[in-house]
Amino acid sequence: MIPLVTDEERARLLANGQARATGQDTDPVPTVRLFTPDGHATWLLASLDPADGDTAYGLIDLGIGMPALGTVKLSDLAAIVGPRKLPVRRDRYFQAARPLSEYVRLAQENGSITD
Repeated sequence: MIPLVTDEERARLLANGQARATGQDTDPVPTVRLFTPDGHATWLLASLDPADGDTAYGLIDLGIGMPALGTVKLSDLAAIVGPRKLPVRRDRYFQAARPLSEYVRLAQENGSITD
């Protein structure tokens, strides 16, 4: 099974999570993009809670026109399959082009994550 995040991505997510946990005013670029290949859900994750190493924070778009910031457990995402039984996958080619706040603004304007 292919991991949802690489070791390098996990390290960056945890570093961002540590900054967030200590109250630093951060607006990181998303580190990883996860998606359902046979559905319309997308997660742009920017940090990982250092306390449990499983709770990710980022922009969540479940494909219902209401993208929002929130948390999700990577272990829960690993258990999800879409209508054709395809698991959540990591976009291996994702390169964040802007900070998380800008992705949020654009997704809320458009009703979905556009890139």
